[in-house]
Amino acid sequence: MTEATSTRSPGWRVGRLAGAPVYIGRSWFLVAGVIILVFGPVVQGTLPELGPWAYAVAGLFAILLLISVLVHEAAHAFMGQACGYSVNRVVADFWGGHTAYDSRDSTPGRSALVAIAGPLANGALALLGWLWLSQSQSGISFLLAAGFTYANAFVAAFNLLPGLPLDGGFLVDSLVWKLTGSRGQGMIAAGWAGRLMVLAVAWWLIGRPLLAGGEPSLTSIVWLVLLGGFLWFGASEAIKVGHARRSLEAVRVKDYLTQVTTVPADAPLSHLPPPAGQLVLGTDAGGRPLGILDPAALRTVPQELWESTTIASVLQHLPASWVVTGTPADDLTNVVVAMQTDKLAMIAVRGADGMVHGVVRAQDL
Repeated sequence: MTEATSTRSPGWRVGRLAGAPVYIGRSWFLVAGVIILVFGPVVQGTLPELGPWAYAVAGLFAILLLISVLVHEAAHAFMGQACGYSVNRVVADFWGGHTAYDSRDSTPGRSALVAIAGPLANGALALLGWLWLSQSQSGISFLLAAGFTYANAFVAAFNLLPGLPLDGGFLVDSLVWKLTGSRGQGMIAAGWAGRLMVLAVAWWLIGRPLLAGGEPSLTSIVWLVLLGGFLWFGASEAIKVGHARRSLEAVRVKDYLTQVTTVPADAPLSHLPPPAGQLVLGTDAGGRPLGILDPAALRTVPQELWESTTIASVLQHLPASWVVTGTPADDLTNVVVAMQTDKLAMIAVRGADGMVHGVVRAQDL
């Protein structure tokens, strides 16, 4: 997933992973409380000799589930880092968890690798749990091992369901993206798959009992509202973003490209070209644009000091993310994503050969 970093902390920071902060979301404690209330009576019924301590065992189970979530997200984070993504944060929260990273240079293959990493990690944990379970005959260890094993097996299987916002949905997205060459089309297809999946769950939990002459249980209705609502919202967002990307894929960079003049940032002001109406970009020794000439700053430097003052001193310096690799024939997707992600008013488009083709300005879009 790709998210802009929020200024508000998403929860309690507990460490770092793949260079990114790891948070326990505030909503996770609500989940832990529900787990303790639900699992506690089960433990108490199985091991009545524990008495109130059964709820402490349920608390241990909640912690094991938290570890499972963090391992799942760690797999996404490390695979994303291996694929060249910049990982922003890892969060465990009410809906399980999420890893926010910048994937603007993604490909279908990389997206699929990052998506599959999480469920595979839960599958590995389920296998470890099965080995633990085989060594436990009864008691607290047996209950925790059984819960840990089945929970991770369920999470692995559930996340592989073919619809966004689940990991299996990203696999559908990657497949359609690869076949059509359109990421937007991939997101639309995976989003509709997610909606169909919600309808299938609704049929299983509600429609099937009604047709059989019975009534759906309150638990089924609650699960459908919570889980179905979450999935439907995520799928709908994917469809909306997919349509937006499709629109961008139909527009070329050259349609909004403003020509520029590039000059070495370490050169003196006397090397500036005469005013010609074009924007002037200062570049580093490797030819990468550092920023744009600020006319107001230039006017503050007396003419007699131009020979001893570098162009870098009168640049409006911009973050490294303002440079997007591409050509005028590319679509606008990467440019707009970079603008939105880093809230930039201008993007420099630079070819793989180092040539700066120009800039795209938000005001022109």
